[in-house]
Amino acid sequence: MVNPGTQPTALPEAIYSSFKKNQLNGLAVLLLSVCFLCGNQSVVFSQELNCRVEINAQKSQTTDPRVFETLRSAIFEFMNNRKWTSDIFRQEEKIECSFFINITEDMGSNRFRAQVNIQASRPVYNSDYNTVLLNHADRDWVFEYNEFQPLDFNENDFLSNLTSMLAFYAFVILALDYDTYSLNGGSLFYQKAQTIVNTVPANLSSEVAPGWKPFENDRNRYWIVDNLTNPRFSPIRESLYLYHRLGLDVMYQDAKNGRHVLINALRKVSEVATEFPNSMGVRVFFNAKSEELINIFSGAPPNEKTSAVQLLYKADPTNSANYAKIMKQQ
Repeated sequence: MVNPGTQPTALPEAIYSSFKKNQLNGLAVLLLSVCFLCGNQSVVFSQELNCRVEINAQKSQTTDPRVFETLRSAIFEFMNNRKWTSDIFRQEEKIECSFFINITEDMGSNRFRAQVNIQASRPVYNSDYNTVLLNHADRDWVFEYNEFQPLDFNENDFLSNLTSMLAFYAFVILALDYDTYSLNGGSLFYQKAQTIVNTVPANLSSEVAPGWKPFENDRNRYWIVDNLTNPRFSPIRESLYLYHRLGLDVMYQDAKNGRHVLINALRKVSEVATEFPNSMGVRVFFNAKSEELINIFSGAPPNEKTSAVQLLYKADPTNSANYAKIMKQQ
């Protein structure tokens, strides 16, 4: 892969994005071999995620605080040391993400209720700017944890609500990231996230394992993966590619064309929002992008501001007051 933060040589689009699609593994191995033969010891390949984990357990009055530090370390190792794909990542290509876990209730018998804020980002080509891919609050997490227990996970079997939830978001993060480098590039990882949803036993109550069932609410894990794998929501996934690879990634050399592509991406999201207003797929997009869009189009020419704001009002009316700021900026 070409590092998005460095100046490229004249590589075609397919080579730039194909590391995300596992098309150049053979080439990567060849390059590694050449580097090794040349005595270059600086090339290091590693796992896919660079995940920061924090736990706030102030509301727990009965569990030893040491347990939460052990849990934090276990989650950190689970997310960062597991190989989630068959692709080859360099150290600098790891996907930046974070889990902020707020323990809201100590339920006793090593069971906890928590809310989790999950964020992920990816670099913008030829810049030091990272753009947010996911900014989501999961408010329906109940799990069990005994200090020092291994965090076991099997894609095809439900072993615990702790590891299933972590793996679910690992695959969603990967899917979103891959979708930004090649059109529908994240399909495999959405499917893996869907498999996790499907392995949750039907007889588990919402009190024991909330967040997996369609009837619980319309903002949970079920609806995230349902929307992003539903063909009727495919314009959102297409917009992810347009927005990032053909929009943000070209703005260093042609800001006007980059903004034009962003407006086209917004049109596609607006198509879905018109048919499925305030759906989870739409919310995933705007929870990540609303602030960024305000910053980008606040400095645009008046005609571009008008086009962007009209689409934003239509697709994301809950943030209309914030989008109005775009027109006020000179």
